[in-house]
Amino acid sequence: MAEHKQKSSLPVYLLTGIFLLILCVAVSIGVLITPYEKAQTYLNIVFMDQNMKIAPSSGLNGLVIKENEIETTPVSDIPGEQQKFYENGEIIRPAFGEQYAVLKCDDISLDVPVYWGSTSELLERGACQASSSVVLGETGNVVIDAHVNTFFADLNRLEPGNTVVLYTNYGIFTYQVSEKIQFLNTNKKYVLPTEEDRLTLYTCEAQVLGTSDNRTGVICTLVSKQFYNPAEEANS
Repeated sequence: MAEHKQKSSLPVYLLTGIFLLILCVAVSIGVLITPYEKAQTYLNIVFMDQNMKIAPSSGLNGLVIKENEIETTPVSDIPGEQQKFYENGEIIRPAFGEQYAVLKCDDISLDVPVYWGSTSELLERGACQASSSVVLGETGNVVIDAHVNTFFADLNRLEPGNTVVLYTNYGIFTYQVSEKIQFLNTNKKYVLPTEEDRLTLYTCEAQVLGTSDNRTGVICTLVSKQFYNPAEEANS
């Protein structure tokens, strides 16, 4: 009788063991997949809409990423050196995928390269400026965004009165934060061209899982344009 009972219980033990094994495997796979999916979601974020890009949105074909060394140390801080600036000057237009500026804000320890155009690959490297916005030095709205989990993680710490400086190889452009903003990704109010000089910085609203439709950022007013070369040299 005891032997018969032991034999009848054997399939139950086997099925229980198999079930527990399957459960452990499923849990392990879930643990591995979740971080990957979350990371992949962030990598695929492109804040600019399709009509705000010049380059094709699919794939890397034809995208040439160019890195530039841009000096961000004021000449006045270098012993024996003096720099003459011009209010109106020569603008060097960047190519799509080219790093043409460095964005700095000492108030939040921000120091990030800025690329012309926006793709997921460029957003992995730094901040991106919408190719539909004006080049630094031109009159209008300079629109720059970056990932909230990387380069613009502390963007929400900016407050009115903070100073933001953009360095290029043709000049230095200084702005002051004037307004904090929040808007939906479908709202183009803050990224459209403007007649006045302004800088618009924004990113996704941070959340634990997935991506948010909400955007957060700041509007900055122009304080000064400091060109290295006068405007007439650009036409000579």
